[in-house]
Amino acid sequence: MKNIKLFIELTRLSKPIGFMLLFWPCIWGLTLSYNFNLSLNLFIFYGFLFFSGSVLMRSAGCIVNDISDKNFDKLVERTKKRPIASEKISIKLGIVYATILCVIAFLVLINFNKFTILMALISMPLAFTYPLMKRFTYWPQLFLGVTFNYGLILAWISIKNDISLTPVIFYLGAIFWTLGYDTIYGYQDIKDDEIIGVKSTSIKFKNNPKKFILTCYIIFIASLIVTGALMKFNLNYFLFLIIPIFHLIFFQVYRLNVNDPNNCLVKFKSNNFLGLIIFINLLIGKMI
Repeated sequence: MKNIKLFIELTRLSKPIGFMLLFWPCIWGLTLSYNFNLSLNLFIFYGFLFFSGSVLMRSAGCIVNDISDKNFDKLVERTKKRPIASEKISIKLGIVYATILCVIAFLVLINFNKFTILMALISMPLAFTYPLMKRFTYWPQLFLGVTFNYGLILAWISIKNDISLTPVIFYLGAIFWTLGYDTIYGYQDIKDDEIIGVKSTSIKFKNNPKKFILTCYIIFIASLIVTGALMKFNLNYFLFLIIPIFHLIFFQVYRLNVNDPNNCLVKFKSNNFLGLIIFINLLIGKMI
């Protein structure tokens, strides 16, 4: 029982916000590409596969991150009790867990077409080198955005078996969404990060964080508008965009207090709600 509890703590399975932020771009891409005049069986099946893959890869990613950041995590108040940092789980066992999760994720992946499998495998090096970025650049959140939203492209390819301008624009916009929300997340640890020498956009833009985050979200909003135009969605889609726009600009940016870690965490977690709203918005555009 203790080992199960430590495994859940290690993989953050008790904190679903992590794998949900990985899943939402997947279901967005799937919704964008799917023909809803056909049976929903394939949509539901692929949705389940992408959800499973999100949970598995996020869990493996957490382990890789904790192994890479073990010495840093020991010095940060929020992370010093993590299983690897506190040595409740060894690095060797962590590698075993991560390997098992990746093998199961690959078994999920092979249910898709060959193009999807190839594109997924191409992204793996970036996914597992992301934890190192904070040592070398103030833009680790940008690399996270590239990795975390890649499922949008994969989901499109899983249905269309090709790539086009529409999902690429949506994907690029979603990268800025992640860049914004993970910058907010980073302000929880900014004091410790500055002391130990970890880099982030939270530190780079600490003198004017709201301006930077707002810029990221405006780019994301623009991508939603352009995506709707390219897909020739009806007026309902654009009217419904008022909800995510209001949420991003008023709730996440205007009401953000970067000096309050709890405020930052609440704003960060609210992106799960945002992911759901955009999913509903895409359904409106496709089906109504």
